[in-house]
Amino acid sequence: MASTAGLQERVEALERRVFGAGAARGPRKVRGWAGSSAPPARPAADGLVKVQVALGNIASKRERIKILYKKIEDLIKYLDPQYIDRMAVPDAMKLQFILAEEQFILSQVALLEQVNNLQPFLDSAHIKAAPDHAAKLQRLAQIHIQQQDQCEAVTENVRVLLEDYNKMTLLLSKQFVQWDEMLTQLEAAKQVKPMAE
Repeated sequence: MASTAGLQERVEALERRVFGAGAARGPRKVRGWAGSSAPPARPAADGLVKVQVALGNIASKRERIKILYKKIEDLIKYLDPQYIDRMAVPDAMKLQFILAEEQFILSQVALLEQVNNLQPFLDSAHIKAAPDHAAKLQRLAQIHIQQQDQCEAVTENVRVLLEDYNKMTLLLSKQFVQWDEMLTQLEAAKQVKPMAE
């Protein structure tokens, strides 16, 4: 009875999709191309009944079709992709497959138990409130990106200043070396003069 009611609901849903919202309650008129009204549309259920009757008549007249109808369940079973696996792999081999994966299965069970034990933390108010803080987190992320850009700019400025400092120190070192040489030459000349007198 439940399957009949379910089938009736499915047919009504199909009629609504094909003929529109009023099709399930009764036939409606459809406007033709030229603007004239066409004959009332037939519900899909009537068409399905006619097809069923025609198939029944064909099946009752031909023995081969009767045999085919009786074998439909077998055909469906043979067309199932898992049928070959059931035939080719005996139960003992399936058991060996399961036993070979025993450690992996046990590790997965332990992980699932751990997830189950941690479920109260996932359902906590803090986790549920996370979407409310998404806008604040996005603003903070933007500020962080801006500060990173500023930090990179400051780093570049410091690098330029260090290069200038190193150049200046090198120039001053060369200048001090020259002055030291000049001073050494002047002191040497001063010491030589008194000895000549």
